[in-house]
Amino acid sequence: MTKAEVINEIAEKTGIDKADVTATVEAFFSVVKNSMSEGNNIYVRGFGSFINKKRAKKVARNISKNTAIIIDEHYIPSFKPAKVFVDKIKGSSKVKANAEKAMLEAEDVD
Repeated sequence: MTKAEVINEIAEKTGIDKADVTATVEAFFSVVKNSMSEGNNIYVRGFGSFINKKRAKKVARNISKNTAIIIDEHYIPSFKPAKVFVDKIKGSSKVKANAEKAMLEAEDVD
């Protein structure tokens, strides 16, 4: 599902103008990005948490040049779903059906 499809569905379910929904969704994403870039985590009860995860310093390999590269400590954005969100996905028969369909299509490609 794309952002445009999410906006269309919200507009249909709420009856709010699509332009207003677009502005709201864009503002939400902007707040999340700006807040996280300032080092703040965002907690949405019943949905999940947008958190900054710390990645430790490590040595990696450049295979083509056969050299070692040092990757400094850094932070990456991450999403951790709430328990009720995870439970809803685990119990969804549509998710299971879509996963099985994707597995069959992947086997047909091989």
